[in-house]
Amino acid sequence: MKISAIIFDLDGTVLSNEDEYGAAFANVLRSLGAKVNLEYPHVGGIGVKENWPGLLKKYKINTEKTTDELARQTQQEYLKQLSKVQLKDGFEVFVRELKASEIPIALATSNVRLMLEETFNKIDIEGYFDAVTTGEEVMAKKPAPDLFLKTAQKLGVEPSECLVFEDSGAGIAAAKAAGMKAVAIARDEDHAKSLTAADLVIRNYKEVSPEILSRL
Repeated sequence: MKISAIIFDLDGTVLSNEDEYGAAFANVLRSLGAKVNLEYPHVGGIGVKENWPGLLKKYKINTEKTTDELARQTQQEYLKQLSKVQLKDGFEVFVRELKASEIPIALATSNVRLMLEETFNKIDIEGYFDAVTTGEEVMAKKPAPDLFLKTAQKLGVEPSECLVFEDSGAGIAAAKAAGMKAVAIARDEDHAKSLTAADLVIRNYKEVSPEILSRL
């Protein structure tokens, strides 16, 4: 394919933070009286606030807290663990290769601007991206295509010439709905099975290069 831009999701794609967000959701659920035995009780890719209606129903929780309050509590729990978060293996080397190839790079996350700024303050990656889009900038989050279409517009490129890196089924669906190809980054074999709609599934960025991507 002709690649005019590459768009990265943030959580679980650029950042290896699935465990930290899983723990954050689990801690809030337990504070509400739920018994949680899952490492990842939430649905990846759709946003923190957007997870809570489903979690309240799944765990049969009655609470006076709003989904906004629960989202803020979840984000506070996550921030307590932000110092543990690292970049996905091989990400920085891969991005430097993209920069050398003069391919524009963007970030499109369902997360909120505040959390992105906290991330940039702790992890020096802001300079890698030519454009950034957060969940507040669109009407509908993933699996809707809005985030990716907005990002392509910012970059001034056709959606069909954008390649997306994602780690969630919702993100892959959003990329496809935007008319973009997608590469999925899986944390393990079970996770990989949920990402088969992607054009390519990898385990880390050492498995890809601009040359490999051009053949998709």
